[in-house]
Amino acid sequence: MASDYFSNAKKKSPLTSKTVEQMPHSLAGLSFKAWRDSRKKNHKMRNIRWAVLLFMNLLFVFSFWLDLSVLEGSLSGSRLLGFYLMDPFNSLQLLAISSTTGYMAMLTMNFWIGLFTILIFWFILGGRSFCSWMCPYHILAEWAEKVHNYLVNKKKIKEHQYHIGLRFVFLVGFVLLAVLTKNLVFENLNLVGIISKGMIYGPSLLLLWLLAIILFEVFVSRRFWCRYVCPIGATYSMVGKYSPLAVKFDYDKCGYCLECQKVCLVPHELWFVKRGKATQVTHFVDSDCTRCGLCVDVCPGHALTFAVKGASSIL
Repeated sequence: MASDYFSNAKKKSPLTSKTVEQMPHSLAGLSFKAWRDSRKKNHKMRNIRWAVLLFMNLLFVFSFWLDLSVLEGSLSGSRLLGFYLMDPFNSLQLLAISSTTGYMAMLTMNFWIGLFTILIFWFILGGRSFCSWMCPYHILAEWAEKVHNYLVNKKKIKEHQYHIGLRFVFLVGFVLLAVLTKNLVFENLNLVGIISKGMIYGPSLLLLWLLAIILFEVFVSRRFWCRYVCPIGATYSMVGKYSPLAVKFDYDKCGYCLECQKVCLVPHELWFVKRGKATQVTHFVDSDCTRCGLCVDVCPGHALTFAVKGASSIL
C-alpha cells in the first residue's frame, strides 16, 4: 500500500516476532544455516550495476578520445548528444552565488533544462541511485570497504561511526563557502569530479586527495566520504525522497538473519529487519538507500525486492 510508505513507520508499535515454526527456514524444511547461506554468493544486481557504471563512465572517456560528441564533459556537468545535463549540487551552488550577486537572470535556458532533466530522471529512480549506478568513486569505496571489514574482523583496527546528519552540515557549509568566495569550492575536493575528469582528461595531483580519503576509509571509518561528507549524495537523497521506485521489504519472508544489513552501504535504512523492529508487514527503504541491490542479492528469503510504491493498490 502507498500509505505504508508515506506514514511514519518508526512511530508505530512493532509487530509480534515470529516463532521458530513461522520462520521461513522452518517452512522451507531447512536448517537456519543452510537457509541463510543459500544466496551468499549471488551477485546479480552488483554485476549489473558495475556494468552500467563502467559503461557510462567509459562513454565519457571514449567520447572525448574519439571526438564522438556523444557524452561530453564530465560528471560535474555534461552534454548528452548536445543536450545539457547539470549536477544538482553544482547547480545549487551556482544558484546560491547568483542570488547574492544579481546574476540569476543570466543563467541560460540550457542550465535550467539540464538541471530539471537530471532532477526528474534521478527522482524517478529514487534515493541515491546516482551514487551506486553512476559515481566512479563508488566502486573504489566498495573495494576499500572490503579491506576495512577484513581488518576489523581480524581485530587489526576498530570501526568508527559518526552521526549520519553530518553530511547535511557539509552540504550547508559548502553552499555558504560558495556564496562567500563566489567560487564552487566543493569542486576542488569533489571525488566524483576528480575521478571523472582524471579518467577523461588525464590524472592530476588531486588524485593524492583521493588516495588520502581511501586510506582513511580503509583504516578508520568505512564509507566515510559517501556516508558523512559528500553533499552530492545528500542532495540526491532529498531529490529521491518520494520516488516511486524503492526496495520493498516483506516481513513474512524475513528470517532475521541480518545478511542484508551486513552488505548494506547505509545499514541504518534497514532498521526494520531486526527482530522486534518491523512495525508493518511491508516497509519501503527510505531515500538514503543507494538502490545498489546488494541486499536484494543476498536475502535468502527474497524478503527484499525492487518495487513501485503503491503498484499493488493500483493493480
